[in-house]
Amino acid sequence: MDIRKLQRAIVDGLEDVKAQDIRVFNTTHLTELFDRVVVASGTSNRQTKALASSVREKVKEAGGEIISTEGEDIGEWVLVDCGDAIVHILQPALRQYYNLEEIWGEKPVRVKLSDTRAFAGARATEFDGEDEDEDEANEAAPAAKPARKSAPRKAPAPASKTAARKAPARKASGK
Repeated sequence: MDIRKLQRAIVDGLEDVKAQDIRVFNTTHLTELFDRVVVASGTSNRQTKALASSVREKVKEAGGEIISTEGEDIGEWVLVDCGDAIVHILQPALRQYYNLEEIWGEKPVRVKLSDTRAFAGARATEFDGEDEDEDEANEAAPAAKPARKSAPRKAPAPASKTAARKAPARKASGK
């Protein structure tokens, strides 16, 4: 199966169940065992299991083969081996702790995500010169930029009791 078609099926499966922060990495320069690593987050054990199931279904529909699935019994970290691509679905705390992006993330691959990416919390990864499709490269969303930090707003100071006594409230005229 073509690697672009496989990664598209994987990303579609992840998006169907609202995966968060989907990242795709080219690993051909790091290992001969697989060409892509896909990392995504699920908010609960139930969602990580559902994400893995959705990925398996989409890959099979696209004509791909699922080698194995690990971690579904607990659901905190589920790994789906799709042959040329490995999918890691983790809960945010585990994802932050193990930081798989540091291990595999040397060459991110930009993928086109659906319009629900803002809702799902997913974002496209940086471009490494390799896209799913030349036509889609021009349409793909840019990587999310960090939000600008603004100075915290100060709450208005409470009026002192003496000020309230000195200046009585004015009555509104009914004219």
